[in-house]
Amino acid sequence: MPNLPDVVLWSIPAFVLLTVVEMVSYRIHPDEDAAGYEAKDAATSVGMGLGSLVFDALWKIPVLLVYSAVYALTPLRVPVEWWTLLLMLLAQDFFYYWSHRGHHVVRILWACHVVHHSSRKFNLTTALRQPWTSLTSWPFYLPMIACGVHPAALAFCSSVNLVYQFWIHTERIDQLPRPVEFLLNTPSHHRVHHASQGGYLDRNFGGILIVWDRLFGSFAAETERPVFGLTKNIDTYNPLRVATHEYVAIARDLAAATRWRDRAGHLFRGPGWKPAARRDGSAG
Repeated sequence: MPNLPDVVLWSIPAFVLLTVVEMVSYRIHPDEDAAGYEAKDAATSVGMGLGSLVFDALWKIPVLLVYSAVYALTPLRVPVEWWTLLLMLLAQDFFYYWSHRGHHVVRILWACHVVHHSSRKFNLTTALRQPWTSLTSWPFYLPMIACGVHPAALAFCSSVNLVYQFWIHTERIDQLPRPVEFLLNTPSHHRVHHASQGGYLDRNFGGILIVWDRLFGSFAAETERPVFGLTKNIDTYNPLRVATHEYVAIARDLAAATRWRDRAGHLFRGPGWKPAARRDGSAG
């Protein structure tokens, strides 16, 4: 097993320091147009992050079993060297893009990811607002394991990707130099991703690199000030409701549906999908 550092653990002091700096910056230089901070919202985001650590530890058990089985079956092996790690990071970021995009356009996957978008604020604590049901991402990375990437190396790359995305959850950084904005995911690009305006919806899925969005037609530049949150906000600070509200909504829609194809639509079509009206005028 490769001996790689726990990137998230080592980054916690930086997370805390940067969050305090951002909070202080709003005190010293308020911005009336920015979403800023709100105590209950920030507490909910931190609570969701702490809860995700517990639940992720549980979900990792079956995922690790599957990954280990696939790794044992494949004859391929990718050595862990500095240059192969760079290639693994590139591959992980590519598959992260598709995982992230899938979690926006398939409702049962969105039920997990919606947690991260449920805040109407956009600050560094928003980065900590993580789901408790993150058992939906692992299939997207199976090709890496099948190609001989050790599960521990994949976990390291995923951690690097997660840590990188912490700093882009802020309104205190404006647009960066054009080469940076062209290549990397930045606060400007990620503000678009978290916005609820129609032109900004389902855009900028990249993790570290924004080039995937440019290549696959999902890029949008920040032109107007984003309005953060969901198209239908949930108006709650209860962590359990934040974690489960979309699953409850799906269950309600499934119970009301009268046709199997409508039930499948509620699960596998987009979050805003509704059954087409039937000829008798009903929607079921």
